[in-house]
Amino acid sequence: MRAFILYSLLSIFCFSCVGNESKIATNDTTPERTHTLHTTKTDTNVRNIQVALLLDTSNSMDGLIDQAKAQLWEIVNELSYAKCGHYKIQLQIALYEYGNDNLTASEGYVRQVLPFSDDLDEISKQLFALTTNGGEEYCGKVINTAIKQLDWKKSKDHLKLIFIAGNEPFTQGPLDYKSVTTDALEKDITVNTIFCGNYDQGITSKWKDGAIRTQGEYSAINSNQATVHISTPYDDTILILNRKLNNTYIHYGNVGASKRAEQAKQDRNAQSYSKANAVSRSVSKSSGFYKNKNWDLVDAAKEEDFEIESIPTAQLPDSLQQKSPHELKAYIAKKSAERKAIQAEIQTLNQKRMAHIKTQQSNGENPLEAALLNAIKKQGMKKAFTWE
Repeated sequence: MRAFILYSLLSIFCFSCVGNESKIATNDTTPERTHTLHTTKTDTNVRNIQVALLLDTSNSMDGLIDQAKAQLWEIVNELSYAKCGHYKIQLQIALYEYGNDNLTASEGYVRQVLPFSDDLDEISKQLFALTTNGGEEYCGKVINTAIKQLDWKKSKDHLKLIFIAGNEPFTQGPLDYKSVTTDALEKDITVNTIFCGNYDQGITSKWKDGAIRTQGEYSAINSNQATVHISTPYDDTILILNRKLNNTYIHYGNVGASKRAEQAKQDRNAQSYSKANAVSRSVSKSSGFYKNKNWDLVDAAKEEDFEIESIPTAQLPDSLQQKSPHELKAYIAKKSAERKAIQAEIQTLNQKRMAHIKTQQSNGENPLEAALLNAIKKQGMKKAFTWE
């Protein structure tokens, strides 16, 4: 059965941390559909990790998609330990699906599910919403679409990585992977390939060639291997702290209440894989990557230009609508202090948790997680990034 998952993990970093900042037409010149890009002013004190996940949702890739869902939080956690001198690290993730018969033929069976976003709950939500169905899988097409549609940072002060995983020949589709990877290299984007099957078969079907053309990494994994979740004596306490952490969020705005409900739903989605996976998500929520300034007053108040007076009273929780601006600021400060303390406690417990896990990992690493992180760290270190 023809199926592969293209898992494109794309990050932008620098050459130095102290640097500058027959189903579709076969016409290679067919323009990509223009998508609205939401851009923000680049902070010179930030080094960005931009991650584009391109998932093949054709048949037989359920196992690999499950790995992506189950290992998302451990990947985020490991990325959160990245250091680059005095710079802050910002993570953004985009999501595509392709190779599904339900997608539009004129688009090459490719769909942008989510543009670059730092909303980890939304990323989890969209991952869990993916379903599989037949299809033709075109590596060159989906890589080209992601390169052209996404709002990549222009400066070489950031690392750009694509991860593509699957089990069909890399040569399929209307776009030649050689020209697409040449374009990626010119844009300082590294393509890493993950073949779901026999290592040598991946080489003969050009997956390794697709990687080395941009100085990327090639690896082969068993896409149907179940994710190993290791329980620890610290899990129950971290999950209790996670519930307390959720109580520090103060929703506001037109979508605030629904976003807070989504936060709880993604907690349950993580729990559906295992308690240990829910713990991994809780750890992610205690990291600097978990930010919700668009709906949470505690995170919003950290912005220099934030003014509580600018929030309409009707867009506050009912329990806060009678409070004065002074009282609201005091309440937000209280919740902020509570959150900081809870997050610090989770991080401390997680250090003990990780030490325990290392003593229990007799079955080795989870395949998708290992392939992604090994390549990220290897390529990141070339550009002066380190991991604690």
